[in-house]
Amino acid sequence: MESTESYAPPPEELTKPSPEPSEDDSGEKPTHIRFLVSNAAAGSVIGKGGSTITEFQAKSGARIQLSRNQEFFPGTTDRIIMISGSIKEVVNGLELILDKLHSELHAEEGSDVEPRRRLRLVVPNSSCGGIIGKGGATIKSFIEESKAGIKISPLDNTFYGLSDRLVTLSGTFEEQMRAIDLILAKLTEDDHYSQNVHSPYSYAAGYNSANYAHNGSGGRYQNHQKEEAGRTVTIGVSDEHIGLVLGRGGRNIMEITQMTGARVKISDRGDFMSGTTDRKVSITGSQRAIQQAETMIKQKVDSASERDTE
Repeated sequence: MESTESYAPPPEELTKPSPEPSEDDSGEKPTHIRFLVSNAAAGSVIGKGGSTITEFQAKSGARIQLSRNQEFFPGTTDRIIMISGSIKEVVNGLELILDKLHSELHAEEGSDVEPRRRLRLVVPNSSCGGIIGKGGATIKSFIEESKAGIKISPLDNTFYGLSDRLVTLSGTFEEQMRAIDLILAKLTEDDHYSQNVHSPYSYAAGYNSANYAHNGSGGRYQNHQKEEAGRTVTIGVSDEHIGLVLGRGGRNIMEITQMTGARVKISDRGDFMSGTTDRKVSITGSQRAIQQAETMIKQKVDSASERDTE
């Protein structure tokens, strides 16, 4: 597998408009999926000079992003891959990646029998209930239909402010893909799922495994990191302008998250700032990330207000 040391996504990769997820002619909702890979596997997905990831994006139509080297999911040494687009594009992109990784591992092991492998999806805690279903009915039906093992980890409170859980799929390539089809369709039904999207880069500010170790053993910078990652500011945005913050299919919130590293969450309809008709917009991250996110939100709202007065 190629080394990832020579590949560093340029800053403009975060903001370039193509290929962004957008509704297709059938009105299909944009969606995304995030999962973990080892650093070696990330190198294989990227390819020499970015050749493989470019090929996979062209073939699938999806946007594929990776966290940078040493930017890991909290409590692991695994990097995050995010694939976004229509459901079909996301599934195609994931299939290309998993097929490559499975075939390489299969060749290394030299076995004729396809082994059951493990894939860990990153899912917002607020969306896990839909996968579980009432009394566990939904997850049981997904297991029966896909023949894959599906386990949802408890929320890890060791990392302050972490709101994602890991959904582990175990099985053959075909079993995992069947399970992903079912899970992604269920997640995309949830209107809040796109609001909860994290850039693959967003954990680095407060949870980088290189300087923030599991179970409170992060050294002398531990408290600083914890405080910086967990600060939350809530601002009000008029109900009529909240769509500008969210964006079509959640793309504006995704852009703000990618650009600043802050997490942005919008209150439900009817949940207003006290004494106003302004919706609550909660911004979590370092002080700098919050300030940058506030500025981006203000710019989007102000630009609309200026058009309204023209």
